[in-house]
Formats: sequence, structure tokens, C-alpha cells
Amino acid sequence: MTDALSAEDIAAAEAALDGFMEAFNAEDADAIRHRWYHFPHVRFHSGKVTVMPTPEDLHLPVWDRKGQSEGWARTAWDYKELFDSGKDKAHFRVQFTRYRADGSVIGSYKSLYIVTLTDGRWAIQARSSWAA
Repeated sequence: MTDALSAEDIAAAEAALDGFMEAFNAEDADAIRHRWYHFPHVRFHSGKVTVMPTPEDLHLPVWDRKGQSEGWARTAWDYKELFDSGKDKAHFRVQFTRYRADGSVIGSYKSLYIVTLTDGRWAIQARSSWAA
């Protein structure tokens, strides 16, 4: 790690992941837009790159419950591992699992989440995964 983060900053960066997941499961777009994401926000997925320049551009396809997300009820982290960081950025190797209401698994997905410190706030700036 270069310019390793303090334990306090690591905890704040990880709290951004947890806050996002709580808001995601609550389908709270306002919390994601204004607290847990930084914009522009970038997502690498399904052979595409999606750039959301502003909070108004937020789109979370899982909430549509179509295709790979049919029957989605909630998502949970399987693990979150910090593997690199600098004074204002943290890279997390994560895996999450999507579940149906009956508790059955839709799928588990390895991913990279980049959490940045901007204007005194840790929030997710970019994601890359094989999840649709």
C-alpha cells in the first residue's frame, strides 16, 4: 500500500460500503445519490462501461428485478477486503450474494469497489463486477 490510510480512514471507507448496502437493500436512491456514491460514478459490467455523471443519472438495474436479478429481495456482502489504498482512495476486493425473498441464492459476484474521500466524505466512486 502507498500512503496507507489510518485505521480511522479505513473504517470510514468500509462504512461507506456498509451504508451503501443498507440503502441498496432499502431501495433508498436518495441515500445512495447523496451519501454513499460520489459522482461521476463509473461501473464496469457485462462488457460495458456505464458512467453516471450526476446523482440524477443513478440507475440500479437490480431494482428492476429482470434478467439476472429476477426475484431479487436483498444483497449481502460475503467479504470486503482492502487491498490497496492512498491518502484519499481505497480499493476493496469484495464478493456479494443476491438473494430471493425465500432465502435462495440468485448468485454470488466478485467485484472491485473504489471508495474515495471527496469533500470530507468517503463514498463509492467506481465498481467493476461480472454481475449484470
